[in-house]
Amino acid sequence: MRKMLAAVSRVLSGVAQKPASRVLVASRNFANDATFEIKKCDLHRLEEGPPVTTVLTREDGLKYYRMMQTVRRMELKADQLYKQKIIRGFCHLCDGQEACCVGLEAGINPTDHLITAYRAHGFTFTRGLSVREILAELTGRRGGCAKGKGGSMHMYAKNFYGGNGIVGAQGQIFEAYNMAALWKLPCIFICENNRYGMGTSVERAAASTDYYKRGDFIPGLRVDGMDILCVREATRFAAAYCRSGKGPILMELQTYRYHGHSMSDPGVSYRTREEIQEVRSKSDPIMLLKDRMVNSNLASVEELKEIDVEVRKEIEDAAQFATADPEPPLEELGHHIYSSDPPFEVRGANQWIKFKSIS
Repeated sequence: MRKMLAAVSRVLSGVAQKPASRVLVASRNFANDATFEIKKCDLHRLEEGPPVTTVLTREDGLKYYRMMQTVRRMELKADQLYKQKIIRGFCHLCDGQEACCVGLEAGINPTDHLITAYRAHGFTFTRGLSVREILAELTGRRGGCAKGKGGSMHMYAKNFYGGNGIVGAQGQIFEAYNMAALWKLPCIFICENNRYGMGTSVERAAASTDYYKRGDFIPGLRVDGMDILCVREATRFAAAYCRSGKGPILMELQTYRYHGHSMSDPGVSYRTREEIQEVRSKSDPIMLLKDRMVNSNLASVEELKEIDVEVRKEIEDAAQFATADPEPPLEELGHHIYSSDPPFEVRGANQWIKFKSIS
Protein backbone atom coordinates (compact mmCIF):
# COMPACT_ATOMS: atom_id res chain seq x y z
CA MET A 1 0.00 0.00 0.00
CA ARG A 2 2.84 2.33 0.93
CA LYS A 3 4.51 1.57 -2.46
CA MET A 4 1.26 2.31 -4.30
CA LEU A 5 0.88 5.66 -2.52
CA ALA A 6 4.48 6.54 -3.33
CA ALA A 7 3.91 5.69 -7.01
CA VAL A 8 0.69 7.74 -7.12
CA SER A 9 2.53 10.59 -5.42
CA ARG A 10 5.30 10.52 -8.05
CA VAL A 11 2.76 10.49 -10.89
CA LEU A 12 0.80 13.38 -9.41
CA SER A 13 3.95 15.38 -8.73
CA GLY A 14 5.07 14.81 -12.33
CA VAL A 15 1.70 15.97 -13.65
CA ALA A 16 1.78 19.01 -11.41
CA GLN A 17 5.26 20.04 -12.53
CA LYS A 18 4.47 20.34 -16.27
CA PRO A 19 1.88 23.14 -16.04
CA ALA A 20 4.19 25.00 -13.66
CA SER A 21 6.99 25.06 -16.24
CA ARG A 22 4.58 26.26 -18.92
CA VAL A 23 3.35 29.07 -16.69
CA LEU A 24 6.95 30.08 -16.02
CA VAL A 25 7.73 30.37 -19.75
CA ALA A 26 4.47 32.14 -20.52
CA SER A 27 4.92 34.67 -17.76
CA ARG A 28 8.48 35.62 -18.74
CA ASN A 29 8.88 39.33 -19.30
CA PHE A 30 10.50 40.12 -22.64
CA ALA A 31 11.94 43.49 -23.63
CA ASN A 32 9.75 45.51 -26.01
CA ASP A 33 12.74 46.66 -28.05
CA ALA A 34 16.52 46.75 -28.14
CA THR A 35 19.18 48.94 -29.78
CA PHE A 36 21.88 47.35 -31.92
CA GLU A 37 25.02 48.55 -33.60
CA ILE A 38 25.16 47.73 -37.30
CA LYS A 39 27.96 47.79 -39.84
CA LYS A 40 28.69 51.14 -41.45
CA CYS A 41 27.91 51.26 -45.17
CA ASP A 42 30.56 52.19 -47.71
CA LEU A 43 29.47 55.38 -49.50
CA HIS A 44 29.83 56.73 -53.02
CA ARG A 45 28.99 60.38 -53.76
CA LEU A 46 27.22 60.70 -50.42
CA GLU A 47 28.26 62.87 -47.47
CA GLU A 48 26.35 60.75 -44.99
CA GLY A 49 24.76 57.33 -45.03
CA PRO A 50 22.38 55.15 -43.03
CA PRO A 51 22.68 55.14 -39.22
CA VAL A 52 25.12 52.79 -37.49
CA THR A 53 22.65 51.97 -34.70
CA THR A 54 19.05 50.88 -34.98
CA VAL A 55 16.14 49.87 -32.77
CA LEU A 56 14.49 46.49 -33.24
CA THR A 57 11.13 45.90 -31.60
CA ARG A 58 10.15 42.47 -30.37
CA GLU A 59 7.17 42.44 -32.75
CA ASP A 60 9.30 43.25 -35.79
CA GLY A 61 12.00 40.80 -34.75
CA LEU A 62 9.56 37.92 -34.51
CA LYS A 63 8.03 38.89 -37.85
CA TYR A 64 11.42 39.07 -39.60
CA TYR A 65 12.49 35.76 -38.08
CA ARG A 66 9.32 34.00 -39.25
CA MET A 67 9.59 35.46 -42.75
CA MET A 68 13.25 34.54 -43.21
CA GLN A 69 12.68 31.06 -41.82
CA THR A 70 9.72 30.62 -44.18
CA VAL A 71 11.78 31.63 -47.21
CA ARG A 72 14.60 29.27 -46.11
CA ARG A 73 12.28 26.31 -45.61
CA MET A 74 10.36 27.04 -48.80
CA GLU A 75 13.57 26.97 -50.84
CA LEU A 76 14.73 23.75 -49.20
CA LYS A 77 11.36 22.19 -50.00
CA ALA A 78 11.69 23.37 -53.60
CA ASP A 79 15.09 21.66 -53.71
CA GLN A 80 13.49 18.42 -52.50
CA LEU A 81 10.60 18.61 -54.99
CA TYR A 82 13.04 19.31 -57.82
CA LYS A 83 15.14 16.27 -56.97
CA GLN A 84 11.94 14.21 -56.93
CA LYS A 85 11.26 15.57 -60.47
CA ILE A 86 7.99 17.15 -59.35
CA ILE A 87 9.43 20.58 -60.17
CA ARG A 88 10.93 20.65 -63.67
CA GLY A 89 12.85 23.15 -65.78
CA PHE A 90 14.96 25.97 -64.41
CA CYS A 91 14.89 26.71 -60.70
CA HIS A 92 17.06 29.28 -58.91
CA LEU A 93 17.02 29.18 -55.10
CA CYS A 94 17.84 32.06 -52.75
CA ASP A 95 18.59 30.34 -49.43
CA GLY A 96 21.34 32.31 -47.73
CA GLN A 97 20.04 35.59 -49.16
CA GLU A 98 16.92 35.89 -46.97
CA ALA A 99 18.04 39.12 -45.32
CA CYS A 100 17.92 40.83 -48.72
CA CYS A 101 14.28 40.20 -49.61
CA VAL A 102 12.94 40.51 -46.05
CA GLY A 103 15.10 43.56 -45.23
CA LEU A 104 14.15 45.35 -48.43
CA GLU A 105 10.45 44.81 -47.82
CA ALA A 106 10.88 46.13 -44.26
CA GLY A 107 12.34 49.35 -45.63
CA ILE A 108 9.75 50.21 -48.30
CA ASN A 109 5.97 50.53 -48.52
CA PRO A 110 3.55 47.93 -49.93
CA THR A 111 2.54 50.54 -52.53
CA ASP A 112 6.11 50.80 -53.85
CA HIS A 113 6.92 48.82 -56.98
CA LEU A 114 9.54 46.07 -57.11
CA ILE A 115 11.11 44.60 -60.22
CA THR A 116 13.54 41.69 -60.06
CA ALA A 117 15.22 39.07 -62.22
CA TYR A 118 15.29 35.34 -61.52
CA ARG A 119 16.00 33.98 -58.00
CA ALA A 120 12.73 35.67 -57.11
CA HIS A 121 10.91 33.22 -54.81
CA GLY A 122 11.81 35.14 -51.65
CA PHE A 123 10.69 38.47 -53.08
CA THR A 124 7.45 36.86 -54.26
CA PHE A 125 6.74 35.79 -50.69
CA THR A 126 7.67 39.11 -49.06
CA ARG A 127 5.49 40.95 -51.57
CA GLY A 128 2.49 39.13 -50.15
CA LEU A 129 1.94 35.85 -51.97
CA SER A 130 1.55 32.64 -49.98
CA VAL A 131 3.94 29.71 -49.92
CA ARG A 132 1.13 27.61 -51.35
CA GLU A 133 0.84 29.85 -54.43
CA ILE A 134 4.60 29.89 -54.93
CA LEU A 135 5.18 26.15 -54.62
CA ALA A 136 2.13 25.41 -56.78
CA GLU A 137 3.58 27.70 -59.44
CA LEU A 138 6.88 25.82 -59.25
CA THR A 139 5.06 22.51 -59.78
CA GLY A 140 2.99 23.97 -62.64
CA ARG A 141 -0.43 23.70 -61.01
CA ARG A 142 -3.61 25.76 -61.39
CA GLY A 143 -3.32 27.12 -57.87
CA GLY A 144 0.01 28.75 -58.64
CA CYS A 145 0.40 32.53 -58.65
CA ALA A 146 0.63 32.54 -62.47
CA LYS A 147 -1.89 29.69 -62.86
CA GLY A 148 0.93 27.20 -63.33
CA LYS A 149 2.13 28.76 -66.58
CA GLY A 150 5.03 30.84 -65.30
CA GLY A 151 7.25 28.64 -63.18
CA SER A 152 10.28 29.69 -61.15
CA MET A 153 11.22 32.77 -63.16
CA HIS A 154 7.81 34.29 -63.88
CA MET A 155 6.01 35.06 -60.64
CA TYR A 156 3.98 38.20 -60.13
CA ALA A 157 2.05 39.93 -57.38
CA LYS A 158 0.53 43.35 -56.76
CA ASN A 159 3.25 45.96 -57.36
CA PHE A 160 5.73 43.15 -58.05
CA TYR A 161 7.03 42.47 -61.53
CA GLY A 162 9.20 39.53 -60.65
CA GLY A 163 11.02 37.11 -62.79
CA ASN A 164 13.03 37.47 -65.94
CA GLY A 165 14.36 34.26 -67.38
CA ILE A 166 17.10 35.71 -69.56
CA VAL A 167 20.63 35.84 -68.15
CA GLY A 168 21.98 39.34 -68.76
CA ALA A 169 18.57 40.76 -69.63
CA GLN A 170 19.37 43.54 -67.19
CA GLY A 171 22.33 44.53 -69.45
CA GLN A 172 20.69 47.84 -70.29
CA ILE A 173 21.56 48.97 -66.79
CA PHE A 174 23.80 51.87 -67.79
CA GLU A 175 21.14 53.29 -70.11
CA ALA A 176 18.67 52.98 -67.23
CA TYR A 177 21.12 54.72 -64.87
CA ASN A 178 21.46 57.58 -67.31
CA MET A 179 17.74 58.09 -67.90
CA ALA A 180 16.92 57.80 -64.19
CA ALA A 181 19.55 60.43 -63.35
CA LEU A 182 18.46 62.76 -66.16
CA TRP A 183 14.84 62.64 -65.07
CA LYS A 184 15.61 62.37 -61.32
CA LEU A 185 13.44 59.29 -61.03
CA PRO A 186 12.69 57.91 -57.54
CA CYS A 187 14.40 54.60 -58.34
CA ILE A 188 16.61 52.39 -56.15
CA PHE A 189 18.90 50.16 -58.20
CA ILE A 190 19.92 47.06 -56.26
CA CYS A 191 22.79 44.66 -56.90
CA GLU A 192 22.49 41.45 -54.89
CA ASN A 193 26.16 40.56 -54.93
CA ASN A 194 26.27 36.90 -53.88
CA ARG A 195 29.93 36.73 -54.97
CA TYR A 196 29.33 34.57 -58.04
CA GLY A 197 27.95 35.21 -61.50
CA MET A 198 26.72 31.71 -62.31
CA GLY A 199 29.96 29.79 -61.69
CA THR A 200 32.45 32.65 -61.90
CA SER A 201 33.64 34.55 -58.83
CA VAL A 202 33.37 38.34 -58.93
CA GLU A 203 37.15 38.64 -58.58
CA ARG A 204 37.65 36.65 -61.79
CA ALA A 205 34.90 38.45 -63.68
CA ALA A 206 35.28 42.14 -62.78
CA ALA A 207 38.28 44.49 -62.88
CA SER A 208 36.49 46.45 -60.16
CA THR A 209 34.22 44.74 -57.67
CA ASP A 210 32.96 48.05 -56.24
CA TYR A 211 29.53 47.56 -57.76
CA TYR A 212 28.02 50.30 -55.64
CA LYS A 213 30.17 52.75 -57.62
CA ARG A 214 29.09 51.46 -61.03
CA GLY A 215 26.41 54.11 -61.27
CA ASP A 216 29.25 56.65 -61.61
CA PHE A 217 27.20 59.85 -61.30
CA ILE A 218 24.55 58.07 -59.17
CA PRO A 219 25.21 57.88 -55.40
CA GLY A 220 25.77 54.40 -54.02
CA LEU A 221 25.87 52.30 -50.84
CA ARG A 222 27.63 49.03 -50.11
CA VAL A 223 25.62 47.15 -47.49
CA ASP A 224 26.08 44.03 -45.37
CA GLY A 225 23.42 41.94 -47.09
CA MET A 226 23.63 39.15 -44.51
CA ASP A 227 22.32 41.43 -41.74
CA ILE A 228 18.61 42.15 -42.03
CA LEU A 229 18.92 45.28 -39.88
CA CYS A 230 21.66 46.68 -42.14
CA VAL A 231 19.52 46.01 -45.20
CA ARG A 232 16.43 47.53 -43.59
CA GLU A 233 18.19 50.74 -42.53
CA ALA A 234 19.98 51.14 -45.86
CA THR A 235 16.70 50.65 -47.72
CA ARG A 236 14.95 53.22 -45.53
CA PHE A 237 17.79 55.65 -46.19
CA ALA A 238 17.68 55.01 -49.95
CA ALA A 239 13.89 55.30 -50.10
CA ALA A 240 13.94 58.61 -48.19
CA TYR A 241 16.66 59.87 -50.54
CA CYS A 242 14.56 59.04 -53.61
CA ARG A 243 11.30 60.36 -52.17
CA SER A 244 12.94 63.71 -51.39
CA GLY A 245 13.37 64.36 -55.11
CA LYS A 246 17.12 63.83 -55.32
CA GLY A 247 16.89 61.16 -57.99
CA PRO A 248 18.09 57.54 -58.11
CA ILE A 249 20.48 55.72 -55.80
CA LEU A 250 22.36 52.41 -56.05
CA MET A 251 22.66 49.74 -53.35
CA GLU A 252 25.05 46.79 -53.42
CA LEU A 253 24.00 44.08 -50.97
CA GLN A 254 26.92 41.81 -50.13
CA THR A 255 25.31 38.41 -49.62
CA TYR A 256 25.83 34.72 -50.34
CA ARG A 257 23.82 31.88 -51.87
CA TYR A 258 24.13 28.42 -50.35
CA HIS A 259 22.85 26.57 -53.42
CA GLY A 260 24.49 26.67 -56.83
CA HIS A 261 23.39 29.07 -59.54
CA SER A 262 20.47 26.82 -60.42
CA MET A 263 19.40 23.30 -59.55
CA SER A 264 21.60 21.96 -62.38
CA ASP A 265 24.65 23.46 -60.66
CA PRO A 266 25.99 21.52 -57.63
CA GLY A 267 27.73 24.73 -56.53
CA VAL A 268 30.97 23.11 -55.41
CA SER A 269 33.02 22.91 -58.62
CA TYR A 270 34.08 26.57 -58.40
CA ARG A 271 34.05 27.00 -54.62
CA THR A 272 34.82 24.69 -51.71
CA ARG A 273 32.41 23.11 -49.27
CA GLU A 274 34.52 24.67 -46.52
CA GLU A 275 33.81 28.16 -47.91
CA ILE A 276 30.07 27.54 -47.83
CA GLN A 277 30.24 26.09 -44.33
CA GLU A 278 32.26 29.06 -43.06
CA VAL A 279 29.59 31.50 -44.27
CA ARG A 280 26.86 29.35 -42.70
CA SER A 281 28.65 29.25 -39.35
CA LYS A 282 29.68 32.92 -39.17
CA SER A 283 27.27 35.01 -41.25
CA ASP A 284 23.98 33.16 -41.63
CA PRO A 285 21.23 35.85 -41.62
CA ILE A 286 18.73 33.81 -39.61
CA MET A 287 21.33 32.83 -37.03
CA LEU A 288 22.48 36.45 -36.65
CA LEU A 289 18.94 37.69 -35.98
CA LYS A 290 18.21 34.79 -33.61
CA ASP A 291 21.34 35.46 -31.55
CA ARG A 292 20.53 39.16 -31.28
CA MET A 293 16.98 38.55 -30.14
CA VAL A 294 17.84 35.88 -27.58
CA ASN A 295 20.82 37.78 -26.15
CA SER A 296 18.75 40.98 -25.85
CA ASN A 297 15.74 39.28 -24.24
CA LEU A 298 13.49 40.00 -27.21
CA ALA A 299 12.63 36.32 -27.51
CA SER A 300 13.51 32.94 -26.03
CA VAL A 301 15.05 29.97 -27.78
CA GLU A 302 11.88 27.98 -27.05
CA GLU A 303 9.66 30.62 -28.62
CA LEU A 304 11.75 30.68 -31.79
CA LYS A 305 11.69 26.88 -31.92
CA GLU A 306 7.89 27.03 -31.83
CA ILE A 307 7.99 29.35 -34.84
CA ASP A 308 10.27 26.86 -36.59
CA VAL A 309 7.73 24.08 -36.01
CA GLU A 310 4.87 26.23 -37.30
CA VAL A 311 6.85 27.21 -40.39
CA ARG A 312 7.71 23.59 -41.18
CA LYS A 313 4.04 22.64 -40.96
CA GLU A 314 3.06 25.53 -43.25
CA ILE A 315 5.65 24.42 -45.80
CA GLU A 316 4.56 20.78 -45.65
CA ASP A 317 0.91 21.74 -46.10
CA ALA A 318 1.82 23.95 -49.06
CA ALA A 319 3.88 21.15 -50.62
CA GLN A 320 0.95 18.75 -50.28
CA PHE A 321 -1.27 21.23 -52.10
CA ALA A 322 1.38 21.88 -54.76
CA THR A 323 1.61 18.19 -55.59
CA ALA A 324 -2.12 17.38 -55.41
CA ASP A 325 -3.55 20.43 -57.24
CA PRO A 326 -4.39 19.70 -60.92
CA GLU A 327 -2.38 21.06 -63.81
CA PRO A 328 -4.03 23.74 -65.97
CA PRO A 329 -6.00 22.27 -68.91
CA LEU A 330 -4.60 22.66 -72.41
CA GLU A 331 -7.49 24.89 -73.50
CA GLU A 332 -6.31 27.57 -71.04
CA LEU A 333 -2.89 27.81 -72.69
CA GLY A 334 -3.74 31.09 -74.40
CA HIS A 335 -5.48 32.74 -71.43
CA HIS A 336 -4.25 35.89 -69.69
CA ILE A 337 -2.07 37.21 -72.51
CA TYR A 338 -3.63 40.62 -71.91
CA SER A 339 -5.20 41.90 -68.71
CA SER A 340 -8.37 43.48 -70.08
CA ASP A 341 -9.07 42.57 -73.68
CA PRO A 342 -12.08 40.88 -75.31
CA PRO A 343 -11.53 37.17 -76.09
CA PHE A 344 -9.54 36.41 -79.23
CA GLU A 345 -7.99 33.39 -80.96
CA VAL A 346 -4.36 32.38 -80.57
CA ARG A 347 -2.65 30.13 -83.08
CA GLY A 348 -1.16 26.93 -81.68
CA ALA A 349 1.84 24.91 -82.88
CA ASN A 350 0.35 24.89 -86.39
CA GLN A 351 -2.30 26.88 -88.21
CA TRP A 352 -5.02 24.32 -87.54
CA ILE A 353 -4.68 24.48 -83.78
CA LYS A 354 -6.48 27.41 -82.20
CA PHE A 355 -6.75 28.50 -78.58
CA LYS A 356 -9.02 31.15 -77.14
CA SER A 357 -7.42 33.85 -75.05
CA ILE A 358 -9.51 35.18 -72.18
CA SER A 359 -8.25 38.03 -69.98
